[in-house]
Amino acid sequence: MSDEKEQRYYKTKQRTEVLNCLTENKNFHMTADEIVLWLKRNSIDVGKATVYRALDKLIEEKKVRKYICEEGKSACFQYVDKSKNCHLHFHLKCICCGKLIHLKCDYLTDLEKHISEHHKFTVDNTRTVLYGVCGECADE
Repeated sequence: MSDEKEQRYYKTKQRTEVLNCLTENKNFHMTADEIVLWLKRNSIDVGKATVYRALDKLIEEKKVRKYICEEGKSACFQYVDKSKNCHLHFHLKCICCGKLIHLKCDYLTDLEKHISEHHKFTVDNTRTVLYGVCGECADE
C-alpha cells in the first residue's frame, strides 16, 4: 500500500474509532479528553489533535453534535442518534454520573410554546440542558 493510501486509511480508521466511541457512549456527552481516554482504555492510540480533526469531520457529516454546556469549559460531543431527534426535546444531564437523558415532555413543550408566544424567543433544544441528579444516583 502506498504511503498516500495508507495515510488516508489511517485518518479514516481514526475517525471510525472516534465515532465508535461516541456511538457506544451515545447517552453521554464526552469531551475530547474523555474520548482520548476511552480510546486508550480500548487499546486505540489516538492523539488529541487527531480526535479534534475527526470530530470536526464528523460534525460536518452531521454524525456528531457539539455542545458547549458551560462557558469556559471544554466542549462536549455526542453521537447524533437519528431516532432521538434532539432538536425536538430538552435534555437532562446528571451532575454525578454524567448521563444524558433525552426528555420528551408535554409540560416542557407547553413551556417552550409559551416562551415563543409570550416572550418572542425561540428555544434551541440542541443547546438546552437542565442539570441535576438522575434517579439512579439519587438512590445511591
